[in-house]
Amino acid sequence: MTNSKRAIVLLSGGLDSATCMAIAKDSGFEVHAISFRYGQRHQYELECAANLAKSFAATTHRVVDIDLAAFGGSALTDGNIAVPKSDNVESIGSDIPVTYVPARNTIFLSLSLAMAEVLSARDIFIGVNALDYSGYPDCRPEFIAAFQTMANLATKESVESDRKLTIHTPLLHMTKAQIIAKGLSLGVDYSQTISCYDPAEGGIACGHCDACLLRAKGFAENGLT
Repeated sequence: MTNSKRAIVLLSGGLDSATCMAIAKDSGFEVHAISFRYGQRHQYELECAANLAKSFAATTHRVVDIDLAAFGGSALTDGNIAVPKSDNVESIGSDIPVTYVPARNTIFLSLSLAMAEVLSARDIFIGVNALDYSGYPDCRPEFIAAFQTMANLATKESVESDRKLTIHTPLLHMTKAQIIAKGLSLGVDYSQTISCYDPAEGGIACGHCDACLLRAKGFAENGLT
């Protein structure tokens, strides 16, 4: 039987996914977190994800291994492609940047869908954002809506019953400042998160990649560092 208050939460260890998990928990869901070791440049985010899952008492936390580095094509999975750096957020370009990982959210959501089927969960939370973000095509509302439609055509329970899967995107239309304010109100400890695309040894943020600049802007707009 479907557990109507059981949810899969995609947890990267970053600011957005931590806030998303806090929102799911605050909404009364039994949280089952899923993270991915996908060939990314650094593993610090997975350490953060494990700590966040514990701090929010996730019922389960699974780390799934996949190798997107086998395909390359992104600065996050190919050490030969440099992560773009800037001195201010206004310098971030409007084109899809080289930090975009081909098909990443499609793959992540597909694996989360499999986990949801096994756990009889009908809710998936993902911290995509279409305002203060780097312009990734798989963070847009059109993509999420299309994937939800596909998921409800592709799963056994959706086909055999009237129970439909919902993909929750609570951060979709929020600025980074609004996301941080929401997370702080729900007790998120952002010192446990990492957003940097190219951290130094020990997980020290570079301060100049798109993710660092957008994060700093969001905290500054909340009067915080």
